[in-house]
Amino acid sequence: MKDGSFENFPLWMVASTLLVQVAIYVLGAYIVLQFGLLFLVVYIACVLALEYRVLRHSCVNCYYYGRLCCFGRGRPCAVFLGRGDPKAFLRKEIRWVDILPEFLISLIPLVLGIILLVTSFHIALLLAVVALGILAFPVQGFIRGTWSCRFCRQRELGCPAEKLFARKSQEMTEA
Repeated sequence: MKDGSFENFPLWMVASTLLVQVAIYVLGAYIVLQFGLLFLVVYIACVLALEYRVLRHSCVNCYYYGRLCCFGRGRPCAVFLGRGDPKAFLRKEIRWVDILPEFLISLIPLVLGIILLVTSFHIALLLAVVALGILAFPVQGFIRGTWSCRFCRQRELGCPAEKLFARKSQEMTEA
């Protein structure tokens, strides 16, 4: 750790974060599969598109490109995609609509699971919906707030997501 941030995040933190993310995707896939194989294929395509979008438009320009970031994307990004412009990361402005796909990848299966529970209750489905709800929102919030953003070198250099959340926090305290 240097200056309160990690050059490379500890492996245990990265592994924990990846485990949570994979669990969210698997639980989402299980819930969506209840609607049929076509829905599962569409869900998996959306997950892959989301991951590619993050790598292509954020990770290539991030400080952690080629390094071990909290989300485990920096090194794979360097293998599959060429280095972008770190200054582009600083110029980028993120709005709520930009992060909406990340919420929807968890929220849609959660809503579908609740609908299924109302129409045909199954204990396995209930457990999947509850686990998805917990992992996707409070656990992801903990990871982002307590681990990733807190120790992120890119945040110190300038992060558009941090600016978005700081602006929202400032608006809330002023109200």
